[in-house]
Amino acid sequence: MRDGGDRGLAYEDLVPARRWTLPPRSIRREDIIRFATEWDPQPFHLDEEAARKTHFGGLVASGWHTACLAMRIAVDGLLAGSTSLGSPGLEDLKWLRPVRPDDPLTLTVEVLEARPSRSKPDRGSVKLGYVLVNGAGEPVFSMVAWVMFGRRMPGRPED
Repeated sequence: MRDGGDRGLAYEDLVPARRWTLPPRSIRREDIIRFATEWDPQPFHLDEEAARKTHFGGLVASGWHTACLAMRIAVDGLLAGSTSLGSPGLEDLKWLRPVRPDDPLTLTVEVLEARPSRSKPDRGSVKLGYVLVNGAGEPVFSMVAWVMFGRRMPGRPED
């Protein structure tokens, strides 16, 4: 289901157990190397031959690259155009399996909890669970984050 950014997703729309599965994307070999060169220059992210000699057995994306891709998918498919006010941080972040070049990665985002702000009635906090799976359906990355969202009708009692 894809509804969100293009329809002004707001706090009131984010009820526990609501879930979105967003269209898959992959990380190309060139992108893995470019990201690693700039941000995580370890041999298994930079050089296929060197990577083959590691426990990964081949080139893999940096976990930070994977996290960035998950965030990009979430923004493009859900958060852009929403009332998102940003996040105060993460509760949990895990790299579960290596990400290989060109493997299609699909992100699911689920509302785990939502609560209105007591001090700022124009917003609420939403706990979101993110799971990124590879083409074989195996989880490769997960995170849990609190995100603040604006309310459509500030101060309105909860339904």
